[in-house]
Amino acid sequence: MKKSLLLLILIISSQVYAQDYKPLLDNYNEWNLKYCFTGCSTDVYYTNGDTIVDGMNFKILDGYHYISRGFLLREDVTEKKVFLKIYFPSGDIGDYLLYDFSLAVGDSIDMKNPITPFIENAGYYRVDSIIPRPLVDGNEYRHFYLSPGLSNTIAENNAIWVEGGGSLSIITAPGGDPDIFGVGQVSCIFKNGSPFYTDFHLVDECEASIILDTSEFENSNTNAQIIGKPTRNEFEIINIDSFTRIDIFSLSGVKLDSYPTNNRNAITLDVSRYSAAMYLLVLKSKNSQSQSLKLIVE
Repeated sequence: MKKSLLLLILIISSQVYAQDYKPLLDNYNEWNLKYCFTGCSTDVYYTNGDTIVDGMNFKILDGYHYISRGFLLREDVTEKKVFLKIYFPSGDIGDYLLYDFSLAVGDSIDMKNPITPFIENAGYYRVDSIIPRPLVDGNEYRHFYLSPGLSNTIAENNAIWVEGGGSLSIITAPGGDPDIFGVGQVSCIFKNGSPFYTDFHLVDECEASIILDTSEFENSNTNAQIIGKPTRNEFEIINIDSFTRIDIFSLSGVKLDSYPTNNRNAITLDVSRYSAAMYLLVLKSKNSQSQSLKLIVE
């Protein structure tokens, strides 16, 4: 009887631990990466849509370095692993294991940082410590502290992962160095538009730059659209009567302008003062639902 009771306790404990894992990927995810050189700026990366490749579901990375939309993330929640597939029109570049949150202290991982400022094949990193720390919601999430293994003669910097958030460097650089005076350091992470991680040493507060939840407008005739005007510097945004405001962002996440819709069905934007580039229009409704559009100024 005692053996059965002990076995039951062990099974329950194992199930509770498995349920406590916080997946890195939610419906919509956003990472703000702050860096300072002569001044300070913030890059914004986010997931924007889903796709299926080789029968597997992926989230599409978008924003700044990822506007090609060829960087695809997949998570195996059971295995607590996150994978990257790089898939460009020219072909499949490769598949990588980015994160393994099942690692224990003393375990090692062959670190890959594909197409980032860091060494792609960074060698083996060892998990030095795993420390639960509270995040925005008050719950504790495991922070993984890693350093190059004794046999690693390639990489020199340490790395930090946050369960549910990923690297405190670039999301596709698990072996990246989180350094605000280097490539950058994550200041804010959002899930479905809500703050998940905030580093108050870097920022006073976090506000989601990109909210891509368009469920309110799917399968309806109220999806906003961009129509080019005969004048190259004017664009008309139509079907906007369900929205209250249009915000314009650079791909680095900087808000450039904000326009009230004033219950109109269409609005004309003059972008003659904008440099040639791609911009993001985020249309917001009364209940904080949003739709995102891409605007290309030539």
